Amino acid sequence: MAELSPVTGRYVTIDVLGDQCKVFFLENGDPNSQPLVCQHTAGCHNHQWRYLLEDEEVTSDYRVIAYDLTNHGKSDPPANKAWWKEEYRLTAEWYTAFITSFCDALELRDPIFMGCSFGGNEALQLALHHPDRFGGIISVEGADYSPGFFLDWWQHPHANAAQVSASGVWDLMAPQSPDSDRAATWFYYTQGSEAFRGDLYFYSRDHDLRGRLGEIDTSNCPLVMLTGEYDYLTTPEDSKRTAEGIAGATFIEMEKIGHFPMSENYPVFKTYMQQALQKINEEHKAAVG
Repeated sequence: MAELSPVTGRYVTIDVLGDQCKVFFLENGDPNSQPLVCQHTAGCHNHQWRYLLEDEEVTSDYRVIAYDLTNHGKSDPPANKAWWKEEYRLTAEWYTAFITSFCDALELRDPIFMGCSFGGNEALQLALHHPDRFGGIISVEGADYSPGFFLDWWQHPHANAAQVSASGVWDLMAPQSPDSDRAATWFYYTQGSEAFRGDLYFYSRDHDLRGRLGEIDTSNCPLVMLTGEYDYLTTPEDSKRTAEGIAGATFIEMEKIGHFPMSENYPVFKTYMQQALQKINEEHKAAVG
């Protein structure tokens, strides 16, 4: 008998600021459980969350959903525009509208959003602009400001963009992470080089919450920030500084792991993710009574 995964994949068509987007997503878990919506890293796709999606301990309590952002993985560029005639540059406004539209289309109630890297930065945008739409926010490898990575040589004709992007990823992982998972994370990045630079426009240019962290309200939408000790792109110090600027936010430094925790070493990441989920649940219980 074939061993079939419990994870299923589907498409949903959503409108994002006038763009018609057919979005692919994977999911597993009880449809009636609280949704845990997962955003992959820049230039990548939802397969980074493969271990989480098949984790029975987590999916017994949460409906885990991991989508491919438009222009990534199996989610094509918008169908109603000549996208090939313009340069792809992801903005905070569009990114935020995409996620809220996706959650609305699936009629998700009080979802917890978890994003990594540029998804961790976007998590902070959601915490600022839409705390009423989410039951909690987990920012993984995120910070208020991440300058310096929107570079032309990511797509320079003299460089193999797939190799350049993937090789940069390798050094951001912890040496303790299993070789097989580090290699798989590297492999994912050989497939998404076209979107990588455009994603980094958001990451390093359009995302800037310096001076605005005090506006984030965590009273009804708990915020937890997780960053690996081997991440030199968004360092633990960057995330800690950001969390300290947000009243009620929690920062946890993850030991022996790097910038891609969910794919480079899931067992280590899981222990910290569970701490974050427990913190969110505790804060909701405290608020109720």
